[in-house]
Amino acid sequence: MPDASLTLGEVAAATGLEASDHADLVINGVCALQPGQPGCIAFAQGKKLAEAVSGSDAAAVILTPELAAQVQALAVVGMPVLLLAAKPQLAFVQVAGLFAADDRPDLGIHPTASVHPSASLGKDLRIGPNCSIAANASIGDGSSLGAGCVVGRDAKIGPNADIASNVTIADRVQIGARALILPGAVIGSRGFGNAHDGQRWHAVPQIGTVIVGDDVEIGANTAIDRGALGDTVIEDNVRIDNLCQIAHNVHIGKRTAIASGVGIAGSARIGQDCMLGGQVGVNGHISICDGAVINGGSKVLQSVEAPGQYASGVPLMPAMAWRRFMALVNRLEGRLKALERSSRQKGSST
Repeated sequence: MPDASLTLGEVAAATGLEASDHADLVINGVCALQPGQPGCIAFAQGKKLAEAVSGSDAAAVILTPELAAQVQALAVVGMPVLLLAAKPQLAFVQVAGLFAADDRPDLGIHPTASVHPSASLGKDLRIGPNCSIAANASIGDGSSLGAGCVVGRDAKIGPNADIASNVTIADRVQIGARALILPGAVIGSRGFGNAHDGQRWHAVPQIGTVIVGDDVEIGANTAIDRGALGDTVIEDNVRIDNLCQIAHNVHIGKRTAIASGVGIAGSARIGQDCMLGGQVGVNGHISICDGAVINGGSKVLQSVEAPGQYASGVPLMPAMAWRRFMALVNRLEGRLKALERSSRQKGSST
């Protein structure tokens, strides 16, 4: 966390928080509500946290007006300063941003970076050591590339993108404004297209690209493949966690959030405002409608056509219970087949 400090009044002015007093209180950063930390700001979001707030060691706590009234009713001496916000967690994110360390490279182009003469570079860039920027690539104003990044031919990166170290942005990929791409991500690699002639596999050319909208976050070591004919599309404000696989020609709608370990097969279409939990698997050539929530570990084999929460799979259980469960399933399968045979025999005899 940076050494800079702000007064509570400056924090409130920068974030739109309501601070009725103690404007000169010095704030050094942010912290968790419990136990809290002197000189720092925490947040509380919940109806049963009044005692936790009043007993926190934090200098100030962001909370709703309703919770603030409960805390004030306790009349605890020396409790934190209360900062009012309709959505405390979102306000806390803004405050934390004031104190977050800037881990981007230094302003300018590092001498070890390789930049093709035909590349178009905006103003106020931060290009780290050993970056490679290919022919006709374009990088918007205020963007940052960490050490070892590769930007392919004809690739376009919008303004104020923050791209961490060792990210590969392949040929013709388009990245929107204010993107956040974490270390090791690969955007635009060859899609997994292969044809078999009966003897061996042949790679199908993948001639599309990847188009990433504005305000998208892509996690560490996530891979997003380019399209086979059309493009793989990630719309605005999507959040993709670490270690995800997005196959060729996938389309992901605005504001959808995808947790770690998700795999989405080729040509699947994910709607807007969806949430996919960790290790969800999505079959190819199906669609998930807007507003669907898929629980972690689920396998989506068919299209989801109505918003709501979905789950599949058998929850964890003791090994002996699992063996009994599978034995029961096998017996039920045998009995069902026997009933079907009996039903067919009775039907044929009548």
